[in-house]
Amino acid sequence: MAVVEELIRKESNGTISFGNYKLSSKSKVSDFEYQGDLYKVKTFQEITKLEKNGMFVYESVPGTTVFHLDSKDDVLSFEVTGNDTAQITLELEPEKEYEIYNNDDLLGRMKTNLGGKLVFSLELGEDTKEKIKVVKL
Repeated sequence: MAVVEELIRKESNGTISFGNYKLSSKSKVSDFEYQGDLYKVKTFQEITKLEKNGMFVYESVPGTTVFHLDSKDDVLSFEVTGNDTAQITLELEPEKEYEIYNNDDLLGRMKTNLGGKLVFSLELGEDTKEKIKVVKL
């Protein structure tokens, strides 16, 4: 499965893609400008992390590759791939309820904590991309 060799990039549809879970050592890109914001990505086999303007956005353990991350209104969507079951943490609005979908199948409802963290796990395989959608209720 493809990875983002340049670690983070803008896509033609206005989204961003980031991460390379195949790297054996930590790599990072700082001050990547996108739509007036500065992004920082750290990625390798063990972890992938994305920050926006110094604030946490996404983290996976072990590392993953994320394609077409898009955050509009009350919906966050992206495609993700990796080579193992990954724990994914997202920073959303504090103490709000969300529905999480994987390939249009409802995984369940979750409420974020005081810090706005939402944590879930996905079984990933190198030959597939999982399409994730998180909808605020």
